[in-house]
Amino acid sequence: MPFSIALAGKGGTGKTTISGLLVKYLTARGKTPVLAVDADSNANLNEVLGLSVSETLGNAREEMKKGVVPGSMTKDVFMSMKLEHAVVEAPGYDLVVMGQPEGAGCYCAANTLLTGFLERLTDNYPYLVIDNEAGMEHISRLTTKNVDILLIVSDTSRRGLQAAIRINSLAKDLKIGVGESHIIINRCREYPSGEILDMIKEAKLNLAGTIPEDSTLYEYDKNGRPTIEMPFDNKVVKAAFDIFDRIVK
Repeated sequence: MPFSIALAGKGGTGKTTISGLLVKYLTARGKTPVLAVDADSNANLNEVLGLSVSETLGNAREEMKKGVVPGSMTKDVFMSMKLEHAVVEAPGYDLVVMGQPEGAGCYCAANTLLTGFLERLTDNYPYLVIDNEAGMEHISRLTTKNVDILLIVSDTSRRGLQAAIRINSLAKDLKIGVGESHIIINRCREYPSGEILDMIKEAKLNLAGTIPEDSTLYEYDKNGRPTIEMPFDNKVVKAAFDIFDRIVK
């Protein structure tokens, strides 16, 4: 059973960048192999990691639902082949992109195959990093086994923090078994104010740490460079690694 870390946060907080830094951390610390799962419908974890993606699990499911299967193959064989093609390999880790959540209607055969594939796939990795969207539409399919750590990313705004608190409540409502819940405050110019700290305490969230604003990260994003390539002595990378050292087992 992998040690699983799920990241969530409203759009624009830097959640996917931190997901990529977590993959960088795990591989640098020799905690490999890692399976990185992009479960955000606005999928761009591959860009942070510098990888190209040609197939998603959602596409494979939709093709099976529509009956787009070569005549010489059974649906099961076709689906298994498409799902295996969706795994992108990289040194120390692999990436799989969930794609769009399921649309209207239900096709239980495809969903059963998808769930079974994910269970078999995740069992091959000691570490699992899941980059979720705020609504966590995919999380129940990915977490038949409990999440060890839920990392919620917020910026310094009140709105961002309120979204983080709602996400924490949603995880409880979905009855996801979460071992620990932590919040990371991203793009900090200074230590969070007393008001923010009080909101975090009231929500019974643990402040794992803060990550500073950084011009180098901004330049990487602006120029489309994979942020996983940022140097280890960069202040964002160092701050993220310090946080991960404290919470990752």
